[in-house]
Amino acid sequence: MAQLPKPVGSPKFKPPKRNGSNLIYVIIFFLALGLLYQFLYPNGFDNTEETEIPISTLLEEYQDESYKTITLDNSRVVAETEKGETFFAYRDINDGIDELGLDNPDVPTEVSIRSNEQAAFWMGLLSNWLPVILFLALIIFMVKQLGKGASNAFSFGKSQARVYSKDGKKKTTFADVAGMDESKEDLVEVVDFLKHPKKYTKMGAKIPRGVLLVGNPGTGKTLLARAVAGEADVPFFSISGSEFVEMFVGVGASRVRDLFQKAKNNAPCIIFIDEIDAVGRQRGFGMGGGHDEREQTLNQILTEMDGFENDTNVIVIAATNRPDVLDAALMRPGRFDRRVIIDMPNIKERLEILKVHIRNKTLSKTVDLEKIARKTPGFSGADLENLLNEAAILAAKNDRKEIEPSDIDNSIEKVGLGPEKKSRRLSEEEKEITAYHEVGHALVGKLLPGCDPVEKISIIPRGMALGVTWFLPEEEKHLTSVSKFKDRMCSLIGGHAAEQLIFGEVTTGASSDLKRATDIARRMVKDFGMSELGPVIFGEQPSSSFMGTDIGSKANYSPQVAYEIDQMVSKLVHEAQTRTVKILKDNKDLLTKISKELLKKEVLSKEEFDAFFDPASSKKTDSKKKVASK
Repeated sequence: MAQLPKPVGSPKFKPPKRNGSNLIYVIIFFLALGLLYQFLYPNGFDNTEETEIPISTLLEEYQDESYKTITLDNSRVVAETEKGETFFAYRDINDGIDELGLDNPDVPTEVSIRSNEQAAFWMGLLSNWLPVILFLALIIFMVKQLGKGASNAFSFGKSQARVYSKDGKKKTTFADVAGMDESKEDLVEVVDFLKHPKKYTKMGAKIPRGVLLVGNPGTGKTLLARAVAGEADVPFFSISGSEFVEMFVGVGASRVRDLFQKAKNNAPCIIFIDEIDAVGRQRGFGMGGGHDEREQTLNQILTEMDGFENDTNVIVIAATNRPDVLDAALMRPGRFDRRVIIDMPNIKERLEILKVHIRNKTLSKTVDLEKIARKTPGFSGADLENLLNEAAILAAKNDRKEIEPSDIDNSIEKVGLGPEKKSRRLSEEEKEITAYHEVGHALVGKLLPGCDPVEKISIIPRGMALGVTWFLPEEEKHLTSVSKFKDRMCSLIGGHAAEQLIFGEVTTGASSDLKRATDIARRMVKDFGMSELGPVIFGEQPSSSFMGTDIGSKANYSPQVAYEIDQMVSKLVHEAQTRTVKILKDNKDLLTKISKELLKKEVLSKEEFDAFFDPASSKKTDSKKKVASK
């Protein structure tokens, strides 16, 4: 994937700046170290070995002329013999040469007193000046910190946007954005306007104020915005919506003003606000009412985008996956003139995205990208990138030099279904129940025309599931009929019905399937008007309190209608259950046969599953499909 151009003024390398205050700290450190050394070792280090003796013994040996020299050093008396041996004894500090009797003129020993002036000097300096020096160092440190705090206080209301220059060596272009052909076409005019503004102004056209990118997470909204900046070759200001709002009142609005002022000074340019729903939500629904900090930030954005200044040559590109919560004033023409919808990629676009993400990967010649694209319906661009990355990790883990098709298949299952839980041990009874459960899903789906073909059946635990039945559509569909909804409900209930049919009771493994089947029935009744209640949509609308707070929502229908909706949902689910039980009873032998094979192999592929339906039985299957679909 292409990278952002380098930020403005980012050189390859800059040596760290030397701070003068650091030199002061170094000097203070070595000065204190020297003072401590003088205090602990006033006479320096002496490697001569000294032997302690009593003072009386030393004085007696002095009279016997046993020593060459005697030195009075503080509270010690140090004596050295002709052989170089050194002895010392402790004395009273008040006893001098006379008091100790070391003044005998008949004894040739040289007696002296070591001067303590140097030690006294350092001791005086240590006691008098070191506190002053440490106090000055503390003052310097506090002033430095206060200076930093003051500078941060003045820059608190400044914009935190990252600026990317137009002279970066690497920049993203539309060639780096796979798929999204229609979305890119909507932005070509914006790019051309930034490149050749006079061509449009001559015709009286105005530059679009804003472009709103709407799409699911991972579909490439941010990548598309970077491509617009790279194609237009203009400065690109990038910021997240959450970076405007702080706990202090007025900071968000101040940052908005600063951001747009910087953009105007660098016009023509682009401002990209990611996740704009963080500050662009509808006003009047916050606990703070009109004084809410987020709302004040939004008001400032509205003013900057369409205020009294018209000729700014600044385009705002925003991205969100929640356009339904944005304020109406933000969505009107003059602010966000264009709304670009970025859908999930289709099979052709997924193939193009895969080709982009394999540029730096080594694939085996047996890897079929078209097959991978067919196996990944509903995958976004980010999912496909993650898929190939997981495959590369798996290949490297197994010491392979190329990514094999098995690595791709395992990664698809890992991303879509979850990792294998090899440590989760199932008992033989649980394995048998899981096998019949999964085959119940697959068999009902195979016999009903509205279900997708079975791609794989597994009783190896993955994610939170003990087993998986994987349905893969042959082609992408955008419309769903009533019969397809009912067939899918039967397939979901197939596991529950198979457990009841074979074992006489059900387990907790069917709870997720029943929830999904119930959700389909409820959506058929409430959202799509596919029930006996008629073509009526039963929805909910937000409720407001006296402070304008969005506390919750209330239904737009009466309690009597809510009761009828519940009854209709229950009826649809029970009809699907009755239909599913009949299909499994009519094919009980086939259910048992496939389940036993699944218990042996633990995994059945599409080919192995389809092999149970021979041409002779396929005719029966076709007739059963007609009966089952009625």
